[in-house]
Amino acid sequence: MSQPEPKPYPTREDEPILQFNDIDASLTYSYSNYLNWLFDDRVELIKGKVFKMSPAPSRVHQEISRNIFNPLVNFLNKEKCKAYSAPFDVRFPKESKEDSAVFTVLQPDICVVCDKSKLDDRGCIGAPDLVVEILSPGNNKKELLHKYRVYEEFGVKEYWVVSQSDQSILIYTLNEMGRFQPSKIFTLSETIISSVLPGFELALDDVFEDLN
Repeated sequence: MSQPEPKPYPTREDEPILQFNDIDASLTYSYSNYLNWLFDDRVELIKGKVFKMSPAPSRVHQEISRNIFNPLVNFLNKEKCKAYSAPFDVRFPKESKEDSAVFTVLQPDICVVCDKSKLDDRGCIGAPDLVVEILSPGNNKKELLHKYRVYEEFGVKEYWVVSQSDQSILIYTLNEMGRFQPSKIFTLSETIISSVLPGFELALDDVFEDLN
């Protein structure tokens, strides 16, 4: 059972914050606060709590992302679905879409959105149909636990977890009960398909080629 959204502490939502160190970890923040953070550090909000992202993705991370993103874009060229890569804000509203009532804002490495009504000038509001996260050293716990729970709770239909170190991809598919069902772990020489994007195929050899 999903938990209710947190209630924010009384904070000044319209006051800009210039340094990440000025964030009070004991407080609960909303998207309204998030919009007024002017520091360069990349952060995400998960149920009102701030998670600092890696300063910049590694070269290997970026190449893996490109090797997945480009085939998706090419496949979706004449389709209604659109693919986006980070930095791209995805807001997950619980009861209201008002900025002050949104407490979870993530930046998936790659996402695919098929419902154009969820797109606006600031990104996506509501669950994408497909999300890809590429694990990097130090962020495995967040990706596999916190984000997993968010994506499942809000109804992301397909969630790919890409491992750099193992050169593998694990796919979670949302079942009829609203729970993620894991696939087997796909490794080199194998090809994955997507239940969300019928006809799309991706060879893992192409994803992890020339990364040394």
